[in-house]
Formats: sequence, C-alpha cells, structure tokens
Amino acid sequence: MVTVEQAREELARLRPSIAELIELRADLAELRADLDEAGASPLGGVPEAKALEARIYAILEGLAAAGAQVKGFAPVLLDFPGERDGRPVLWCWLEGDEDIVWYHRTDCGFPGRRRI
Repeated sequence: MVTVEQAREELARLRPSIAELIELRADLAELRADLDEAGASPLGGVPEAKALEARIYAILEGLAAAGAQVKGFAPVLLDFPGERDGRPVLWCWLEGDEDIVWYHRTDCGFPGRRRI
C-alpha cells in the first residue's frame, strides 16, 4: 500500500512509459485498420503489428511491476493500492487526468470514485 503522495510520485515516474503506450496504441490501431482495409499500411505489416503488440505488453508489465494496477488500456486507467481513514482504497488515475485526484474504495470500483 502507498500513500496518495507516493502514488503521485510513482505516476510522475511512469509518465514517459504511459505516453509511449498511448502513442503505440494509436499506431497499432491505425496499422490494424489499414491492414484490414487495404492489406498494407505506411506503418508496416503483420510483423510490425506484432512488434507493437509486444512493446505495448512490455510497457503494461512494467506499469504493473511498478505497483500500478492496470485497469484499462483505452483509455489508460491505473489504480494504486492505498488506505484512507483505515479503509483500503485505490488511488485512481484516468488518462487525461493531470494528477491523481480521485480514489475509490476497493469494494466499490470505478463507479465509487470520489475526489481526494
């Protein structure tokens, strides 16, 4: 378990990986769409798609190894286990959020998100 301050520090450290994940996710979506539509893409072919998938998977593993629970990929949704008022919570960050400003009880999930 981490404090909200520790979760924010970890998120800051993970931001370059998250940015790369978002860029790779877009590349993979375009590559797949091109391959489905035309059978070819300026981004490559099936080998390049597999390479993008492998890199994305490695980033997701790295996020998890850093203590983030990856709850979503598109958009990216990360939870960091913590405690608030003696109760287990998840410090919650959603792609587009400037910082970790939400939390939810572990038994309530995303619909139970509250401002910190």
